[in-house]
Amino acid sequence: RKSKITASRKLLLKSLMLAKAKEEWEQEIVDKQAEKERYLSERITPLRTSGLSLSQLQDLCRELHEKVEIVDEERYDIEAMSGMEGRKKMFDAAKSPTGQ
Repeated sequence: RKSKITASRKLLLKSLMLAKAKEEWEQEIVDKQAEKERYLSERITPLRTSGLSLSQLQDLCRELHEKVEIVDEERYDIEAMSGMEGRKKMFDAAKSPTGQ
């Protein structure tokens, strides 16, 4: 049984589909970046450092550092928990008699 489409036509269509997919993927990246910037501009107020004394700047740095530490700890906890869940699922799957 012969194919209704020639190999060269199939290759051309495949390359066109890949080009279109790449174009959409790149646009998706641009859209995500724009959404991220929009979200951050809505949620985060600009940092105002003009007119602050040295001690006020140091206090601000300490405050920001504390906030960063809290966020890092939460991120680490979430990553650790998700990693533990994944390992637990793999372990349970390995223990089961069916392997699933």
